[in-house]
Amino acid sequence: MQSHASDDLFERAWQRDPTLVPLAERMRPRRLDEVVGQTHLLAPGKILRRLADTGRVPSLILWGPPGTGKTTLARLLAEHTQSAFCVLSATSAGAKELREVVEVARRRRAHEGRGTLLFVDEIHRFNKAQQDILLPHLEAGVCALVGATTENPSFEVNAALLSRVRVLQLRPIEVRDLVALLRRALTDEERGLGARKLEAEDGLLAALAHTAQGDARRALGTLELAVDLVPEGETQLSREVAQLAVGGRSLRYDKAGEEHYNVVSAFIKSMRASDADAAVYWLARMLEAGEDVDFVARRIVIFAAEDVGNAEPQALPLAVAAAQAAHQIGMPEAVLPLTQAALFLALAPKSNTALTAYANARKDVMRAGSLEVPMAVRNAVTALMREAQYGVGYKYPHDFDGGVVPGGESYLPEALRGQRYAQPGPRGWEAAAWARLQQLRGGTGEPESDE
Repeated sequence: MQSHASDDLFERAWQRDPTLVPLAERMRPRRLDEVVGQTHLLAPGKILRRLADTGRVPSLILWGPPGTGKTTLARLLAEHTQSAFCVLSATSAGAKELREVVEVARRRRAHEGRGTLLFVDEIHRFNKAQQDILLPHLEAGVCALVGATTENPSFEVNAALLSRVRVLQLRPIEVRDLVALLRRALTDEERGLGARKLEAEDGLLAALAHTAQGDARRALGTLELAVDLVPEGETQLSREVAQLAVGGRSLRYDKAGEEHYNVVSAFIKSMRASDADAAVYWLARMLEAGEDVDFVARRIVIFAAEDVGNAEPQALPLAVAAAQAAHQIGMPEAVLPLTQAALFLALAPKSNTALTAYANARKDVMRAGSLEVPMAVRNAVTALMREAQYGVGYKYPHDFDGGVVPGGESYLPEALRGQRYAQPGPRGWEAAAWARLQQLRGGTGEPESDE
């Protein structure tokens, strides 16, 4: 399945009226030297530049945000290697189309001695069976695959295919590169907007670039709209017109994809580091982008137990109350209890004892299995149990000062006596409680100070 259909469509439109073709398509780079950004891949000596120079392209997955040049790079690599360029979209193609493409590539190699570069857009949308269809043909060299994805391939591409390709990560295009691209489009009379003879300050183009958030296609689309809004006869692109073109600024945040995990990770790590400012910023990023309020609330509750714990025992009740309040009142007012909780957790003393204590205990449970419960702490509820020494040697803590048995009584199974799971942290209520317990037991150990 040769896929120059979209190219033919644009070519026919160009011949009728170039303005019918979107600016982003007209300005698509024709040579690697025209590509803006991605210098970590395209600078002299870097991987894609070297591949293009050798004339051989292995199978690749290009992973990056929208508008960073994945399709363009695949097309240019095909041209440099003089390979046929075929495109499939994983959103519409199925197993039948894949097999047809591979068969055409096989015949082309056999009869023409020419390779095929198969570009699969949104390859993460192929299921495992569809991805597996490609495996033997990649190994046999029937075609080279270049897959494009906005999602982390580690999550979305199966291991068998990943082992046969090289993953290259594309980065959001920096503002300075987008400004250069917009300037080129504004002055290019053949493919761009140069016929309008408009002038624009670098600062204005930089503002347009900022709103694009690293997406070249979006930047060019905004510029094209702004130029369309300039009244005939005017020669200056004004800030007022640019603002109209920009409209409301949207946030890049995919609630089901990697950006979702990146932002929530930043939120949690900010609270853990006691960076209240960053915690509120990332909270706002999630909520303003439309993240599910209950999801955010659950993360806050988990954090309260995992990272604050008994260093501040009020953390968990407050987090639960904030989650309940946010669920009851909904947005936009839900931001208030969630922000209160996030600030409290960021400012509170930290302890991960709940996490480490359970993990340490679980390790011995899985290793040692079901060890016997010590006789002293078994309930002697029948005469037979009493005869069997159930409960013998048990000391009732309330009979002792402070409700603590002196000497450090252990109720662990015999094989685990001396094991320590609950290592208290050096901060907050937890540290004070440990010091009191040691004093009542007659011990001298105290949790290590972090000072």
